[in-house]
Amino acid sequence: MNVLTERIDTPLAVIIVSNMILGSGILSLPRVAAASTHTPDAWLAVVGGGLLTIAAGTGMALLSRRYPDRTIYEFIPHVLGRAGGFVYSLLIIFYFLSSASFQVSTMAKVSGYFLLEGTPSWVVISIFIWVGLYLMVGGIESIARISELLLPPTVLILLILLFLSIRIFEWNHVLPIGGSGVSSIFHGLKSTSLAFSGAEAILFVTAFMSNSSKSVKAVIAGIMIPMIIYVAIVFLTIGALTVDGTISRTWPLMDVIRSFEIPGLVFERFESLLLVTWIMQIFTSFTVSYFGASLGLACLFGISLKRSLFMLLPFLYVLIRLPRNIEELSQCGDFIGNTAIWLFGGLPWILLLVSITKEKMHAKSGSNA
Repeated sequence: MNVLTERIDTPLAVIIVSNMILGSGILSLPRVAAASTHTPDAWLAVVGGGLLTIAAGTGMALLSRRYPDRTIYEFIPHVLGRAGGFVYSLLIIFYFLSSASFQVSTMAKVSGYFLLEGTPSWVVISIFIWVGLYLMVGGIESIARISELLLPPTVLILLILLFLSIRIFEWNHVLPIGGSGVSSIFHGLKSTSLAFSGAEAILFVTAFMSNSSKSVKAVIAGIMIPMIIYVAIVFLTIGALTVDGTISRTWPLMDVIRSFEIPGLVFERFESLLLVTWIMQIFTSFTVSYFGASLGLACLFGISLKRSLFMLLPFLYVLIRLPRNIEELSQCGDFIGNTAIWLFGGLPWILLLVSITKEKMHAKSGSNA
């Protein structure tokens, strides 16, 4: 099966990007953003981080649509040369693989703490990986369809839970808005890099789009959906717990959801519903990340996608088992976020300029000949 012959429409591309971004940040972003700003304006840092991600995603989409039907792994040698393209492709593969392992490791630790206490982590990890692998063997269209199925209920449940949390929200916890100045907001921008990592999926998703000229619209819409959710999560969490209360908790959103109940409903307490929703989102984020790494290996070395999926499994499992506790897992998340900034921040815009310059030089030399 030639996976590059598969085609998805623009809404499915939007959904893939959104699912890639909506991962571990749902639970961890409020603490990370509050800890970096130490002010109630942490949600403004999330807004800024989202806008910067849109700028970076636009550059990636513009670069990708210059080479329709080709992934980043296939066209980057034309921009950086064979050696430079090979190194950059390897870095992207490692990044996607690290991101996939981080999602699974986070899922295993959170589910072991809240849902499956006493269950060996290797059991949870193995089931999660093999179900994802079964999905990825079907190609990008299968991933897009399951993402299409899971995103709407995920967004709906999150919005309902956030709406219910208003009953414990206190306005004085988030006021005055902007009172801490701009410097603290700028200081918090970097902390959002992990939560918004995922827009780089457009670098290979564009190759599968039936209308690649709409890749810019797809990535902007794909970033806007999680951006709105993230802003609401951080704003309402700080409003419920205060800045210090948010910083002191590992997963503050969980504490917000656990702090209220509605007797008489099917779900009187909602933390289990939140966790199920979050695990579905982690699953789609993991499959997109791991698919991106496997696709890169297949393109780089001329092997089948199915073979590359299985070849990367040992490396994935080793990376999953590296973080031994929450602190080390947080350090891994910081590393992935920083790597995303270096690989996909301003660099795609530079690559776009290099690509345009090379094309003009080739056109000029051709006309002179």
